[in-house]
Amino acid sequence: MPVTFPAEWEPHAATWMAWPHHEPDWPGKFEPIPWVYAEIARVLAHSEQVEILCHDESVRDDAEACLAAHHVGERVRLHVKPTDRAWLRDSAPTGVRQADGALAWCNWGFNAWAKYDNYALDASIGEFVATATRSARRAPLRPDGKGPVVLEGGGLETDGRGTVMVTEEWLLSGVQDRNPGLTRGDYERIFADELGCTATIWLGEGCVGDDTHGHVDDIARWVAPGVVVLAHEEDPSDENHRRSLDNLRRLSAARDARGEPLRVVTIPFPRAVMMDGQRLPASYANFYVANGAVLVPTFNDVNDRVALNTIAGLIPDRPVVGIHAVDLVWGLGTLHCLTQQQPAPILP
Repeated sequence: MPVTFPAEWEPHAATWMAWPHHEPDWPGKFEPIPWVYAEIARVLAHSEQVEILCHDESVRDDAEACLAAHHVGERVRLHVKPTDRAWLRDSAPTGVRQADGALAWCNWGFNAWAKYDNYALDASIGEFVATATRSARRAPLRPDGKGPVVLEGGGLETDGRGTVMVTEEWLLSGVQDRNPGLTRGDYERIFADELGCTATIWLGEGCVGDDTHGHVDDIARWVAPGVVVLAHEEDPSDENHRRSLDNLRRLSAARDARGEPLRVVTIPFPRAVMMDGQRLPASYANFYVANGAVLVPTFNDVNDRVALNTIAGLIPDRPVVGIHAVDLVWGLGTLHCLTQQQPAPILP
C-alpha cells in the first residue's frame, strides 16, 4: 500500500520520549538530565500529547515526581516499558501515513548504532508503540531477504513531499555498518517502497563527535518544502568546516522530488563543546519541530542567538524555545535525538 513520510512540521498526534535511567550515557552528569527532560515535556505539553516510556515502576515514580515539580500534568501519559536508552528518535519506529490517511509505523531493525551490545529492550519499542497507538506496523526486510533493514530515525530527514535526505557516512562508509552488502541503489529502493520517497539527497559526512557515525539530524534539516537549514562551520581549522563545505556544495547542486532546486540557509555551530577530552556533537540543527513550538538546543555560546533568530525567521508560524543542552549533549545527543513524533492521521 502506498505510504507518505510526513514532514516534522506537519500535525502531530503526540511526541514520544523515554525517561532517562541509563547513567552510563551521562557518566558523572546524570543528575540534571531528568530535569532537562521534564522541561522538554513541559514545553511540548502546551500543544500536543506527550507519551513517555519508563523503564520500570521506580523510574515511573521518579518521572512523575519530576514532571509534577515542573507543573507538567495534562497531556502527559507515562507507560511502563523497559528500555536500554532514552534516544527514541532512533529506537522508536518512524511514523508514516497510509493511502487512506491512517497512521502506520515503519519499524526498522535496531542494533544500537552497530556500536553497543545492550539493545534488546530498545529493539522491541516499535511493537510496543504500534500496540499502544492501535496502529499498523510495517517491518521492512532487506532486498536480499537476509533479515530486517536496520536504520535509525535520526538518519532520515524528509520534506514531506517525497524527498529524503541521508548521509553517505551513515549508510555507505562501511563503518558501524548497519546493513552489510546493501548499496546506494538498495537504500533508494527501500526509501521509495517504505517511505514513499522517490528522491534521495546524499550528503557526505555528519558532524565531529557524532557516535552514530553520520546522522543527518545534526547537520541538515528541512524547515519547509524546498528549504534546508545546514550547520556550517566557518573556521577552516575546525574539522566541521571541510565536512559542512562539502555538504553545502552537494545541497547547492541537489534537486528535490519535484525536480526543484533547494534554498539552503546556513546556521553556525557553537564553539567546540568538550568533556573529558572528548569532542561532543553539539549542533543547533538538532532542533525539534512540535505542534506549537520549535525546541532548539543552546550551549551558552554567542552563536545561540544567531541560530535561534535564523530558525525563528524560517519557521515563523510557531515560537522558538531554547533548551539548555550543555549537560544533555554529554549523552551524545540532544532534542531531536530524544523525541519521535507520531504523525496525526488525515481522516476522510
